[in-house]
Amino acid sequence: MSTAILTGSPVPGSSIEGDLRSLGFDVRTASDAGEAEALLAAVPGDRRVAVVDARFVGHEHALRLGLTDPRFPLGAIPGAVTAQPAGRQALTRAMARENSASGGAAHGGAPARTKSSAGDLDSLADRVVAALDADGVDVHRPELGSLVAEVPADPQARNEARQAVAAVDDEAVRLKSAVKARDGFFTTYCISPYSRYLARWCARRGLTPNQVTTASLITALIAAACAATGTRGGFVAAGVLLIASFVLDCTDGQLARYSLQYSTLGAWLDATFDRAKEYAYYAGLALGAARGGDDVWALALGAMVLQTCRHVVDFSFNEANHDATANTSPTAALSDKLDSVGWTVWVRRMIVLPIGERWAMIAVLTAATTPRITFYALLVGCAFAAAYTTAGRVLRSLTRKASRTDRAAQALADLADNGPLTGLLVRTLPAGIRIPAPLGAVVGVLLLVLAASLDGPGFSLLLAAVLYVLLSADAVLRPLKGALDWLVPPLFRAGEYCTVLVLAARADADGALPAAFGLVAAVAYHHYDTVYRIRGNAGAPPAWLVRAIGGQDGRTLLVCVLAVLLTASQFTVALTVLAVVVAVVVLFESIRFWVAAHRAGAPSVHDEGEPA
Repeated sequence: MSTAILTGSPVPGSSIEGDLRSLGFDVRTASDAGEAEALLAAVPGDRRVAVVDARFVGHEHALRLGLTDPRFPLGAIPGAVTAQPAGRQALTRAMARENSASGGAAHGGAPARTKSSAGDLDSLADRVVAALDADGVDVHRPELGSLVAEVPADPQARNEARQAVAAVDDEAVRLKSAVKARDGFFTTYCISPYSRYLARWCARRGLTPNQVTTASLITALIAAACAATGTRGGFVAAGVLLIASFVLDCTDGQLARYSLQYSTLGAWLDATFDRAKEYAYYAGLALGAARGGDDVWALALGAMVLQTCRHVVDFSFNEANHDATANTSPTAALSDKLDSVGWTVWVRRMIVLPIGERWAMIAVLTAATTPRITFYALLVGCAFAAAYTTAGRVLRSLTRKASRTDRAAQALADLADNGPLTGLLVRTLPAGIRIPAPLGAVVGVLLLVLAASLDGPGFSLLLAAVLYVLLSADAVLRPLKGALDWLVPPLFRAGEYCTVLVLAARADADGALPAAFGLVAAVAYHHYDTVYRIRGNAGAPPAWLVRAIGGQDGRTLLVCVLAVLLTASQFTVALTVLAVVVAVVVLFESIRFWVAAHRAGAPSVHDEGEPA
């Protein structure tokens, strides 16, 4: 249990003790500064501790935001300060400085106190926060908006503060803040108005965001199974269940914000399950179409490839620029100006086909049309969205004078996912061909995909695959700090995924495209997992994992060699085996890593990000 140390003279009629207990704090009262310091030292180091002024007047949700958010080692609002184990040492040091009875002068140049007294407790929490600021320690201060958090100095000010508290419904504020600040049109107007109440219902029954996330996954998998029946009733049920899954998907994040139940494991589950749900549904549609005599596996795989490449563009661009210096451009300024005009905001959010609009479109088309029409619409919509967002980011990159950091270059290198083959070439090639990294990647991808498309399995494919590997190594010989170097990872994704798609389609064997779908799904999971590790400041996956699954260059070369050496049926079996091996290895390592990080108390995260 967390501990709250209440300092200062008790105020008749104050609800502060009850509010703190309702938030899960064991409340202790300090009669003087020395006792406050002793109580702080007595709290076990693995527990959260808060120091709260007994005169505090404010909303319970203001206390919740300031004192219970698990994402920050230290947090504060007026009259209260809290520390998790990671911030405990800094809080103890600041408290000791404030309560020092010797040493010449107290913090801020005030005369040193020679004897602890009740008066030393006045505004102790705020003075401790000032000491933390003076030490350069990062203290989170939540945006309270209309919520009240004050330490009145006299009875009149207390009455005014209480009136201000009564004038604002903190439950309404809490519900409103549970909704993501930036979201798509469909989510904002068609889901969030009622899903926030579902989130509150879950919170009051003790459900966790992870449980709701799991329920969303199960619902989507049932939807995929309904689509796989290939019947009209199954397609209608699939569309309805897909929307229900999305409602739960919104609810888990709103529940996390409503109850401040953030966790590293939860963030990973939410992001990973989104992709698992969508791609499992694609497979369900393809199976359902096959039952009706229509083979749309190539379209399903194409939709997955396009969607994954879109996301990698987003991830790479953000990683390349989030800590770049001089990170401005005329294009960015124009974008900000458009965001100030109401209708353009929603138009721009809708045309990028975020997850809400995308799933709504898929659900409606599944129920009303056929899987083939659904995939055609999805491919056209995603292609337009990808062209729009990529063009805008290219323009921003060309017009900004940013200086990218070593961290950004390393993140791009990790996202590139080059394996031991490229590593060997990087160590042996003298200085590279010295062509821009994105241009080299584009040339390599075009050569490879054209060879696979036009000539199929043959000598030209092997030659193109070898050139692709050489150009991949050349692209990463130098740090990826160029204006457009963030394009390298998505180009590599396109090269690998499209090669598998084209070769499986040309094999023209039963099961080749489903096997290719499974392989790309397994590899895409690995690439998403890499993104989430980087976002969580956990670094790239371990080197042994990249070596074990060959890197994008090694896998691409292997698939090309298998296509040349094996018959169509043997190639299908090889793709299936490769898909199973990659899936088992990456899932084992991913689950091991995230569960271990959660148990080790990794810092909680909650990335609002862009609508996926």
